[in-house]
Amino acid sequence: MSKAGASGAGSGPTAAATQAAHQKQKALLQRVDTDVANIVDNFSLLINVARVNDPPIRNSQEAFQMEMRAARMVQAADSLLKLVSELEQTAIFSGFASLNENVDRRIEVFNQLEGSTERLLEKIGEEAAASLKELETHYYSSVLRTCQRD
Repeated sequence: MSKAGASGAGSGPTAAATQAAHQKQKALLQRVDTDVANIVDNFSLLINVARVNDPPIRNSQEAFQMEMRAARMVQAADSLLKLVSELEQTAIFSGFASLNENVDRRIEVFNQLEGSTERLLEKIGEEAAASLKELETHYYSSVLRTCQRD
């Protein structure tokens, strides 16, 4: 089995798959950076707001801000968990994708072998038919056959 397509870097489905994987990796890293930055920012703001002050009106405002910051931290953590789940699925399905790609390559090789075998069998059949016709002609016109009948 030859790997002629593997040496042609920069073209074909392999390059497209590599480019798509690179783009997906950049997007995932960007999501991770954004989510972690959100968690850190909201946590630091949550700590700053958590100071106890005397006026009760201000405390209720700060409590609302704390709830809002905590909710945003939970959203960012949930986004990170979804990202981990997506990465796990990608790892699982990319294994299947490469397996399917290998199966497709093998099917193509076997189809090529089937075609060449069919052509070879047709050629052998034609040669055998021509040889039989020649032998039959030779047999019916031979002197020995005519002598045996007499």
